Amino acid sequence: MTDKKVRVRFAPSPTGGLHLGGVRTVLFNYLFAKKHHGDFVLRIEDTDQTRYVEGAEEYILDCLKWCGLQPDESPVVGGPYAPYRQSERKALYREYAERLVMQGHAYYAFDTPEELDKNRKEIPNFQYGQVYRDGLRNSLSLPQHEVDALLDAGTPHVIRIKMPADETISFNDLIRGHVSFETNQVDDKVLLKADGMPTYHLAVVVDDYLMKISHAFRGEEWLPSVPVHLLLWDYLGWKADMPKWAHLPLILKPDGHGKLSKRDGARLGFPVYAMNWFDAKTGELTPGFRELGFLPEAFLNLLATLGWNDGTDQELFTLDELIEKFSLERVSKAGAKFDFEKAKWFNAEWIKKSEAQSLKSDVSTILAEKGIVVTDDAKLLSVINLVKERCVLLPDFYQQAGFFFEQPKTYDLNAVQPKWTDAKVDFFNALTALLNSSAADLEAHSFEEAFKALMEEKALKAGDVMLPFRIMLVGGKFGPHVFDIAAILGRQETISRIAKALDAFSSPA
Repeated sequence: MTDKKVRVRFAPSPTGGLHLGGVRTVLFNYLFAKKHHGDFVLRIEDTDQTRYVEGAEEYILDCLKWCGLQPDESPVVGGPYAPYRQSERKALYREYAERLVMQGHAYYAFDTPEELDKNRKEIPNFQYGQVYRDGLRNSLSLPQHEVDALLDAGTPHVIRIKMPADETISFNDLIRGHVSFETNQVDDKVLLKADGMPTYHLAVVVDDYLMKISHAFRGEEWLPSVPVHLLLWDYLGWKADMPKWAHLPLILKPDGHGKLSKRDGARLGFPVYAMNWFDAKTGELTPGFRELGFLPEAFLNLLATLGWNDGTDQELFTLDELIEKFSLERVSKAGAKFDFEKAKWFNAEWIKKSEAQSLKSDVSTILAEKGIVVTDDAKLLSVINLVKERCVLLPDFYQQAGFFFEQPKTYDLNAVQPKWTDAKVDFFNALTALLNSSAADLEAHSFEEAFKALMEEKALKAGDVMLPFRIMLVGGKFGPHVFDIAAILGRQETISRIAKALDAFSSPA
């Protein structure tokens, strides 16, 4: 490692929902920081006020809280390098932009949006850079007295970096190794906008420097911005303090062709956001993993394995295990295909692993949404332990557990009535009498033995009565071991359900 304290940051823009790729970036930042006893910083990059969406910052904070990836420093927590919203740091950025102009590494550009649009329409592949900059309205092409007059008059302008010609810029990426760029391929990016707000390019460099960020992890789509950032670190005299960079692989569509998008999720029927996101501007609700019924542990586990592995066959990891095992050397350069069936497998496995107590709140909420209010905690915990291996998503607990707390409203009569006979009616009447003959708690094993003994006495086979008995208790052909169900329901409730079902089974189909 390095003697420099590890400080990493996640710096989202509050413009909408949090894509699972964004959460994976958070996760890798968090794991790296905790592994090296460092700090994880949340910084809100809200400099583009035209794209700012009300509620988006709170949504990001809620997502991180649900995932259990709480920042050490943030707009809410505070910290030694506050403020952590770029809009509240606006006054800082002009100083550095002006310094770059004074050094000859940046310049004022007075072109109007209309003039730039005209150039884009008339010049194929127009870029504001070394090829065209001398013919445009900027402090490189205009006489100094004219530039001074425009500035004195308060003429709207931006500050652009002056990209050098014919240079090769290189850096070492912690995932990709040696990466080089030709400066002739990069345009003169805007650093400070006409409203005084910095663009991402300037703000990220200034803030990473002032906040002493040691490592910067971001998606590979940011690679084209690297040459601008490298030059800014150099021009501002901070090159020795530049963070080490790691550009993470993309999360790809299931077919591997292109980056996974919100549109892909809608088309293929799965979420791509961490939590439900409601866009107040458009009225659009985009579904999230949390509301679909994912546990945060499963969500983080599946994200960790998208582009990283520990070199073994292990697939299930706790957050502490991920912190212990995580290393950038095991992060792949190649994009990772998203597999929703695999994602559900992770969730099912985590539901199985989870203690009933930790699931109780979620299951209670799910049942309450269906009108089932559970007051017996002990019974609920027993039910959760009995059915959790049958649940893939948390809402599955309603189908798998709801019948323990309310009698079936309907029955799968097609599975019973075609073979329903008086002999079966007689069997269940006798079973009811047997149940009524004792006041002791129903115990699954002993009840199963008594049931089978009665079955033999009545000369019936398991296939004759086991399925009808299950349907009497739960309404359909599902659920755990039927005698375990009866034991949890108890003697009187089992008797009641048999009686109710006998009436339904004997009615005309």
